[in-house]
Amino acid sequence: MSDPSNHHHHDDHDHSDNNLSEMDLRVRALESLMVEKGYVDAGAIDAIVETYETKIGPRNGAAVVAKAWSDPAFRDWLLRDATAAIASLGSTGRQGEHMVAVENTAEEHNLVVCTLCSCYPWSVLGLPPTWYKSPPYRSRAVIDPRGVLAEFGLNLPPSTRIRVWDSTAELRYLVIPRRPEGAEDLSESALAALVTRDSMIGVGLARRPSEISK
Repeated sequence: MSDPSNHHHHDDHDHSDNNLSEMDLRVRALESLMVEKGYVDAGAIDAIVETYETKIGPRNGAAVVAKAWSDPAFRDWLLRDATAAIASLGSTGRQGEHMVAVENTAEEHNLVVCTLCSCYPWSVLGLPPTWYKSPPYRSRAVIDPRGVLAEFGLNLPPSTRIRVWDSTAELRYLVIPRRPEGAEDLSESALAALVTRDSMIGVGLARRPSEISK
């Protein structure tokens, strides 16, 4: 006979299907697989992780940023209540963590770090990059953010203030990069293609349209 507790578990999932994107469910499955089967071929894991880090994961965040760029009302909502605004697009937090969106401007650039461990907004950015979890990044991003950004190839004008945001288990940050020049007439999907994972952490800028035009 089947275990009734299992059925209950599935019922819970049925109710929350709308909140859990397919990518979210896949990441969960992948995560538990990696945790449980630490002996899985490292090369295979690296390939899967790379896909989630750079292809699937950040697309949720890119869609959020593109909508903020093209819809002033959504941008205001995102800055006021990022958790709700992001959830409205179908990307919800895995542990129900609260999201805060911070916006880059000519005067101020935002950089996200987690000094305690590697808290990261999975629901919008997928898996954290390896460097995000490294002790040098976690300590130096706070002490010398300008130097860290320079190592990523991002040299900001001296007049630009850099604010460092320290993620926690309860609070995760999403950087809204500045909209690049030449992107005024693009659709949301075309805008989303300009938004990189690194630009949403604050270690990079969004790409210019000329950088991805065929």
